[in-house]
Amino acid sequence: MSENYRVMFAGLANDTQSSDAQTKLATKLNASPNKVAAFFENKPLFAACSKDKALKQAKLLASFGIKSKLQPINTGTSANINDDAALQRDERIFNALDYITSSLIRIEEKLDDLEQRLPAVDEQPSVADEGDWQNDDLLLDEELNTPIKKHNNALLYSLIAMVILLLIVLGLSFAFPDLFAFLDS
Repeated sequence: MSENYRVMFAGLANDTQSSDAQTKLATKLNASPNKVAAFFENKPLFAACSKDKALKQAKLLASFGIKSKLQPINTGTSANINDDAALQRDERIFNALDYITSSLIRIEEKLDDLEQRLPAVDEQPSVADEGDWQNDDLLLDEELNTPIKKHNNALLYSLIAMVILLLIVLGLSFAFPDLFAFLDS
């Protein structure tokens, strides 16, 4: 038999209001307000876990002004195998959700630390920096002496010759309208 603990609601600190604590806890854990409200009615919010993990959860709740107590839970073999399998499945699900929640909390704390470490960035660029880009030498990874591929220009030359021929025919039709009279009939 292994000894697991579940964090249960015990009360609120003197200067903490229930609605404020519920909203802060719901946003911190990314949990639904209904689940947090159920915790305040002595329903479990976290899955049963080891004593160290349960103490960390209690510490988190204490940071929001929520008093909690650890309730020991004995996980042994039960009489009914189906109930035992269902309990184990539920336990694994709660442990996974607890792990995800604690991971999200750690990620959020790390992001807050990173935001505090970053210096404030000026929105407006300085005047001295605007002209510096023209003086910078470009460093290219590739050689600039790559051979130029020669294309077959026959198509281009034939298109140019065709356009010139059509312009000559157009000029003759304007200069000598009787010459192309057979096209009008």
